[in-house]
Amino acid sequence: MIKSIYLIGYMGSGKTTLGRKLANRLGYSFIDLDKFIEEKYFRSIPQIFEEEGECGFREKEHKALEEIASFSNVVVATGGGAPCFYNNIEIMNQNGATLFIDVDAGMLASRLKHSKGERPLVKDKSPDELLEFICQALEQRRPYYEQALYCARGGNLTVDDLLKILETPQREQESTK
Repeated sequence: MIKSIYLIGYMGSGKTTLGRKLANRLGYSFIDLDKFIEEKYFRSIPQIFEEEGECGFREKEHKALEEIASFSNVVVATGGGAPCFYNNIEIMNQNGATLFIDVDAGMLASRLKHSKGERPLVKDKSPDELLEFICQALEQRRPYYEQALYCARGGNLTVDDLLKILETPQREQESTK
C-alpha cells in the first residue's frame, strides 16, 4: 500500500472531510496540515497571516510539510496553496501519493461563502468577488495541482471513489461524479 497520501486542491474541495474518512478506512493517521501548523506554532492560521503575512505562513507550511514527509501511514489534507510554493509538490510526490481533488469554481464558491470567516484569503469578498477570486486562483494553481500523481474530479466524491482512483495506475484514471 501507499506510504502516505496527500490530498491537494483548492480550499473547499473537501480535502479534510474526505481525508478523515480515507484515513479511517485505511487505518492510517489523519493530518490536517493547517491544524498541524497551528499546533506547532501555537497560533491560528489567521493569526499567522495577520502577524507574518502570506510569506511567513508559506515558510511555516513548507517546514511542516518537510517534517510530515518523514511520516508513514498518514493521509494529509494540505492547504489549498501548499503545492504551489517552494518545492512542496515535489516533496509530496517523492514521499507518497498526491491526489488532486478537482472541484469546479462555482461549487467551491458555494461552499466557501458559508465558511469565509475562517479563511483569510477570502474572508472579505462578496459572492461575485469570491467567484472571480477562485477562478483566478484556480488558473494560477492548476499547473501545480496537475502535477499530482492522481486526480479525482467532482464535488460529490466518496472514499470509495478515492480508493478506486488510488488503485488505478497513475494518470490513467479519472472520476467524474
